[in-house]
Amino acid sequence: MILKFSFTLLFVFAFGVIYSQADELLKKGDMAFSRGDYLESIEHYSKAIETDPTNLNAHIQRGLALSITKEYAKSVTDFTAVLDERPELTSVRNSRGSAYLKLKDYDKAIADFNDVLSNDPENQEAYNNRGWCKKYKGDDEGACKDWKTSKKLGNGEAKIILKNNGC
Repeated sequence: MILKFSFTLLFVFAFGVIYSQADELLKKGDMAFSRGDYLESIEHYSKAIETDPTNLNAHIQRGLALSITKEYAKSVTDFTAVLDERPELTSVRNSRGSAYLKLKDYDKAIADFNDVLSNDPENQEAYNNRGWCKKYKGDDEGACKDWKTSKKLGNGEAKIILKNNGC
């Protein structure tokens, strides 16, 4: 009985140390991110993930920083890791769709934006970005329809996009 208790106590202590290390690294990453030092933030988030691979916040934040530094394929990997565990996170799905858009993988981007819109039908950004995917795929009518919906929902940028794309 004492042996079992000591193993349990050791596990709880070890988990607490791992958690606090990952949490501290995540905070350092967030501070670097807020300063605009995305490369440093990526380093801290990566260390947090090494310490605790299940830390979804570190994956999300690193994915965002990787997108900002134009490492879209790597950001897709982080966003996918999060969505494998929490598929309902529409903001992460929207971010992954944006990364796919930058990678010119329009079908995967559209699939992500469709999922976002099925859960959040007033998401202006998803309509806007899905419009770009459709435009690049040659579906000008579909693109204009998405941008018009985005504008109707209050996206000021959509008005300019509509004008510049002959919609």
